[in-house]
Amino acid sequence: MNDPVRRQALSDFLRTQRGKLQPHDVGLPASGRRRTPGLRREEVALLAGVSTTWYTWLEQGRDISVSPQVLNCIADALRLTHDERKYLFVLATGQYESSLTASTTEVSSAIHLILQQLHFYPAFVSDRRCNIIGWNEAAAKVFIDFDELPAEERNILWILFTRKEFKVLAENWNDFIRGFVAIFRSYYGQFMGDPWYIDFVDKISQVNPEFQSFWNHNEVSSAPDMFIEFRHAKAGKMLFDLTSLQVQGSNDIRISVYTPSKGTHTEDKIKKLVKHDIHRNL
Repeated sequence: MNDPVRRQALSDFLRTQRGKLQPHDVGLPASGRRRTPGLRREEVALLAGVSTTWYTWLEQGRDISVSPQVLNCIADALRLTHDERKYLFVLATGQYESSLTASTTEVSSAIHLILQQLHFYPAFVSDRRCNIIGWNEAAAKVFIDFDELPAEERNILWILFTRKEFKVLAENWNDFIRGFVAIFRSYYGQFMGDPWYIDFVDKISQVNPEFQSFWNHNEVSSAPDMFIEFRHAKAGKMLFDLTSLQVQGSNDIRISVYTPSKGTHTEDKIKKLVKHDIHRNL
């Protein structure tokens, strides 16, 4: 990714994060009428211990040098999370993964076995581009039969923004989809050397402009807490807690497990869905 694109991403990110904070959030008095919500540039500069001019240049995406110490001060001023802080450092320094190799497309036999052992817990495996490269029977029954999708369309975000049935399925649609967009942005920052990400963002924005409204929030998280409520066509109300597991190694593989929420009948409903299909195919 070239520097102008990276610096524009930095500019957008800083402005968005600044806009999320109010003076009382950071211990500053509210003074004067504000044209736009959020902190002013001079307030962020004050909190970070830098000059307003220097911070303005940084937020404008100018080509200036910046030290890790100052970036940490800015991250503190903006109350950034761990993932957001990492994202800031990547954008400000350009020290991202430069590998242009394709992401992993195969699931090891060990991971495949883990998926199958999660009999009634919907689970799938995704790569650093959010492509779904493995799943179990429960996931196919609760979400969608991934086998029926062309390989190039087995992407979490692509499915969420192009398959209308998912918007009907998820009751808490906005929270559900924001979590996955935040995960995608964490990869986007880490692998800015891969032009695939810019191409994908452009493509999905053209197919469904609603994507941009979520993308512009600039939310970043490698593993957001997600509670999911589905209204399944056959099973009815289903409640899940999402656990996202990063597989150690160099392949950037993630296992997403949807655990039926405690105190609900969700697991019983999944068992009926899976067992019904087994009996039907005997």
